[in-house]
Amino acid sequence: CCPVYLGGSSSPYGIGTNISKRSCDQLRCTACDFRVSLFNDYIWDQSCDYLFFRNNMPEISKLRAKMIKKKGARAYACQCSWRSIDEITDLQTDQQLRWVCGKH
Repeated sequence: CCPVYLGGSSSPYGIGTNISKRSCDQLRCTACDFRVSLFNDYIWDQSCDYLFFRNNMPEISKLRAKMIKKKGARAYACQCSWRSIDEITDLQTDQQLRWVCGKH
């Protein structure tokens, strides 16, 4: 993917380019070396913090405790970072995230 895009549940997965803005579904975090999990039609509760993800990734049964249903959104998380996205977004606009495409 070049550039790498994140998107809501209505944006299709695939290899992102400037012409074809698709959400990458092969994300990997260079900080914690975890694969980034994504959940369609959910956002993260505002009470989420680093320790919650550190202790509960990647167990979906434990993560559900802080997931809120929201049509059109997509919740992303690795073991050290998380985001709730509604529309297609270039990953470079968020300098805090250390996510890269893990190759398609």
